[in-house]
Amino acid sequence: MSGESVSFRITRTTEDLAQTVAALSQRLLKLEQRLGAMQLQLDQMGAQPAADPDDLLRLDNVSALLADCRSLLDLPMEDSPQLAAEPEWHNGSMHEESMHDDPMRGDQAA
Repeated sequence: MSGESVSFRITRTTEDLAQTVAALSQRLLKLEQRLGAMQLQLDQMGAQPAADPDDLLRLDNVSALLADCRSLLDLPMEDSPQLAAEPEWHNGSMHEESMHDDPMRGDQAA
């Protein structure tokens, strides 16, 4: 190969590399501009958070339910309206008698 041929190839490769570097530089500038615009947009959104009214209503309902649960948990057991309405056999006396009368247990003489 002649020296001119090698020199031509080196020159052409150098020109191709220069064009590639220029194209990459332009892409990099565009990406930096996009990134800057996105950061600005995020900063604006962060400064003015838009609350969804439905979400706020749900959170208020959850807060009310939590308050109700806490107040129910603070009630003494005697004051509970559900306990007053239950029959006495839940307290144990009728429950024990029903267990002795149960034919499935086989405690009775036949």
